[in-house]
Amino acid sequence: MSTDTLLSYEEALEKFDPAMGLEVHVELNTASKMFCGCPTEFGAEPNTQVCPTCLGLPGAMPVVNAKAVESAIRIGLALNCQIAEWCRFARKNYFYPDMPKNFQTSQYDEPIAFDGWTEVVVDGETYRIEIERAHMEEDTGKSTHIGTSGRIHGADYSLVDYNRAGIPLIEIVTRPITGTREKAPAVARAYVAQLREMLLGLGVSDVRMEQGSLRCDVNLSLAPAGSGTLGTRTETKNVNSLRSVERAARYEIQRHAAILDAGGTIRQETRHWHEDTGITTSGRDKSDAEDYRYFPEPDLVPVAPSREWVEELRAGLPEDPQKRRARLQAEWGFSDLEMRDTVGAGALTLVEETIAAGAAPQAARKWWLGELARRANDSGVEVSDLGVTPAQVAAVQALVDAGTINDKLARQVFDGLLAGEGTPEEVVAARGLEIVSDEGALAVAVDNAIAANPAVADKIRDGKVAAAGALIGAVMKEMRGQADANRVRELILERLT
Repeated sequence: MSTDTLLSYEEALEKFDPAMGLEVHVELNTASKMFCGCPTEFGAEPNTQVCPTCLGLPGAMPVVNAKAVESAIRIGLALNCQIAEWCRFARKNYFYPDMPKNFQTSQYDEPIAFDGWTEVVVDGETYRIEIERAHMEEDTGKSTHIGTSGRIHGADYSLVDYNRAGIPLIEIVTRPITGTREKAPAVARAYVAQLREMLLGLGVSDVRMEQGSLRCDVNLSLAPAGSGTLGTRTETKNVNSLRSVERAARYEIQRHAAILDAGGTIRQETRHWHEDTGITTSGRDKSDAEDYRYFPEPDLVPVAPSREWVEELRAGLPEDPQKRRARLQAEWGFSDLEMRDTVGAGALTLVEETIAAGAAPQAARKWWLGELARRANDSGVEVSDLGVTPAQVAAVQALVDAGTINDKLARQVFDGLLAGEGTPEEVVAARGLEIVSDEGALAVAVDNAIAANPAVADKIRDGKVAAAGALIGAVMKEMRGQADANRVRELILERLT
């Protein structure tokens, strides 16, 4: 794997203006596929959820999934798009092993939703994202390349699973996003995070990026600073985490800048993102629309949603994400910085559900943005994909509030939860983590600490109460952290003051 030359991020932004275009593919959570009745459950045995239609066998006829059309309209409305009164599907022709029909049924010049917008806030500044289109299409199958590289080049052989072929997709395409300068990567992440939040609220997708139900293609180009033009773009395909969206955009800015600064030219191509190394590598030359030989799909009737239906769907939309944030911030008493960090971490819904399960707002925020965010970062996953549920976090906090455990012991409870050892209560019992409430045992530990630290004890007797911290630490060490620090302090002061 080659390593590209990079210009420092700061120097890249001194010399060039970035422009981005983000294409987000959303797998809908319909019970059946886009054009047939095959199930869509994730994780089934390969090639068990297929039929003649999604395999493209001769004579098989597709039928449009009405629920998918409804979801597409609701997504378009939530993005302030116009909804087409009449639109058609088209055949997008290209060959790839995971395309069983050798074409993808998509929409081309007649998308169901178009000319929309949304806004994201990064570091207190609002950026307007123009939506060009949101169109319906079907997903492809999945190729697995067996070999050391994990890519088709150099693979010993490849396996193809067509279970995913035909699953309903909505592709949301932005217009070029300019004027973001050094905030470009953060804006890209904020936009995808807001889309994910919106889609969850709509209930149209589980948006599990690690399973591929939400994927982002990051198009990026650079132009000379202040020129007001657009450069040659590259498209980094199928980026599947918020963290990686930001990292991929930043990497491509530095890579493009190094090439242009050295007098080179950018090749219009697709790029592969490597999560492990944080770099992109070349894929294939990027095709233009005419290369796909689009033509209207002859086997499907046009889609013509009535205005009455569209308005009925509009009336049923959930709360706008920005209004929801403002409402929750007021309810929880979070500062602007606390709310911004919660949203930026992708933890807003997690905190909301933890509070709904019984935890106090600051306690819920503390766990998700502290201990759990740290573990997610160490594992290279989003905090929502860590494997701990809001109900479990609320249960851990309930144990803290009851005095059964303290914050330090709670961290060990999370170890047990992530290891699949049962409920928080079961983890506490199995690991023997409950705080020792036996006054006799605490008294012995306090006396041992005083005897082992006479100089500290003398300071406390002389009125230097702050010195008690050293004895408290000694007691907690002897009790393996399973003592109430406040009660230990009381016992120490009872003996020495």
